[in-house]
Amino acid sequence: FALNASSAKCVRAAPASRRSAVAVRAGKYDEELIKTANTIASKGRGILAMDESNATCGKRLDSIGVENTEENRRAYRELLLTTPGLGEYISGAILFEETLYQSTKDGKTFVDVMGEQGIVPGIKVDKGLVPLVNSNGESWCMGLDGLDKRCAEYYKAGARFSKWRSVISIPAGPSIIAQRDCAYGLARYAAIAQSAGLCPIVEPEVMLDGDQDIDQALEAAQNIWAETFKYMADNKVMFEGILLKPAMVTPGADCPHKAGPEKVAEYTLKMLKRRVPPAVPGIMFLSGGQSELESTLNLNAMNQSPNPWHVSFSYARALQNTVLKTWQGKAENTEAAQAALIRRAMANSAAQKGEYDPSKESASASEGMYEKGYVY
Repeated sequence: FALNASSAKCVRAAPASRRSAVAVRAGKYDEELIKTANTIASKGRGILAMDESNATCGKRLDSIGVENTEENRRAYRELLLTTPGLGEYISGAILFEETLYQSTKDGKTFVDVMGEQGIVPGIKVDKGLVPLVNSNGESWCMGLDGLDKRCAEYYKAGARFSKWRSVISIPAGPSIIAQRDCAYGLARYAAIAQSAGLCPIVEPEVMLDGDQDIDQALEAAQNIWAETFKYMADNKVMFEGILLKPAMVTPGADCPHKAGPEKVAEYTLKMLKRRVPPAVPGIMFLSGGQSELESTLNLNAMNQSPNPWHVSFSYARALQNTVLKTWQGKAENTEAAQAALIRRAMANSAAQKGEYDPSKESASASEGMYEKGYVY
């Protein structure tokens, strides 16, 4: 068989070789990032979120009649971090920038205080939410400019993990641009944080605002997590060196059909199993305005059977609400306030292991803490 002349013109010799454009990722902090993530995601322990901005912390202090001054903020944060035995139940604490550089009244840095308890220092690195132009009244999160330099400085100061909170609103859509900005911003942040040695907590919060039912909440959560992981993969984020901080899948705050712990657990785990690779070490839930009791019951329900990841907590209000009310800004109440923090930490530690018993809870633990449009 022979090719005729016209056929021969169509034959092209294959190149002898082609250069590959595959890049292999090997960051200098990879081993440390994995170690940090797994230290935080350790059995029976979770995160104390105490990274409220000075303005939000001021609202908390105002609720108990305490003036919002740097010294009062420092005194309250010292109360939290010096609680005896806290490290048995808390593996990491997220700090606001001011707190990272503060010290106890006796001059010991908060970073050193945390180290003595085996608590990993974390840092809030985003610059907050602002209106998103041409959207449905939605927000976007600022802070990527200069983030690499800030992360490097925070690492030098002793921080080993970071947090960036962005949000989506179901009543507002969410719009395509809001969802995309949320997901891509989180991915860029995570890549930058890892390059500076900080294990990033990734938090695309599905807000509780609205009257959506639990099925609508599930769809929104699945969508934002799918897009977030897609962009994290594009940005070569190492999944073994991150932690997630999702909202639990629950009906909206104004939905007339509430869901019990078993249903919340069912829907939340369904969403996670559909979207989160098992390479991720830990899922550290936000409380999102749930009561202290509700957030603990829901966490406990999710730990009744084995999960591919460490399923735990990263609570702020759900750990601190009773603490603040007990303290009242008075030094003589410090011991009682610290005892209240330990009780909540112990309860959530037990829930992380699926062993929580709510029978000993006080009535105040069931008080709701939802705030529409909540900001840090």
